[in-house]
Amino acid sequence: MGKIKQSFSWWSFCRAEHDARHLMQAAKAIGYVAVELLPRDLWDTAREVGLVIASHAGHASLEDGLNRRENHNRIEDEINQMLELAVRYQIPNLICFSGNRGGLDDETGALNTIEGLRRVAPAAEAKGVTLVLELLNSKVDHRDYQCDHTAWGARVVRAVNSPRVKLLYDIYHMQIMEGDVIRTLRAHIDLIGHIHTAGNPGRHDLDDEQELNYAGIMRAIAAMSYEGYVGQEFVPKGDPVAALRTAHQVCDVVV
Repeated sequence: MGKIKQSFSWWSFCRAEHDARHLMQAAKAIGYVAVELLPRDLWDTAREVGLVIASHAGHASLEDGLNRRENHNRIEDEINQMLELAVRYQIPNLICFSGNRGGLDDETGALNTIEGLRRVAPAAEAKGVTLVLELLNSKVDHRDYQCDHTAWGARVVRAVNSPRVKLLYDIYHMQIMEGDVIRTLRAHIDLIGHIHTAGNPGRHDLDDEQELNYAGIMRAIAAMSYEGYVGQEFVPKGDPVAALRTAHQVCDVVV
């Protein structure tokens, strides 16, 4: 039980009118402790402002990922390079992707993804960095993506059986694919290393115009044995700083 550690995703909040340092300082003043998916040239700025870099992509690409054995050599090299940077910048999570099905059945895709993650798990363990396999919807945003249900991702993570291979549970994406968010989180919290948010439908603010009860979801997470970050990854309808402030208030729960 405890307080939610909140981060925010750079890609969804950064706008031309906002100076990078100003946005990070504003987020820090609101109460955010981390930023994620930040361009490499801003990593030093984040550290100067006092923000942890909570996550970064571990390899390319989202569509062409671990579910194909022919990608494993490339992905292993990319992850090993990113692990060195993650240690240097104290980044706790590197995001991994199954890739799209492209006609590949789910059984073969799972076995290939397990094999690929087993290759890189020892290096992640040695570096103390967690590889988080991202759950994404294949209905609206990422057509044909294979890791599109919690059960599939959980099977992969359990089979890899490493303390440094977990799931990135994206509430927005999984609401689209399967719903039942709180029950699913409770059943799989030991496998979840990172969490993302966004309102559904639309991937916008955590307000009363979308269907998810984020206050209730955050109270449930705070009551679980979850020590990772919850990252705001929605596209604000209005001013980004105002949206960050409101989202932080919604998710700022202690139980």
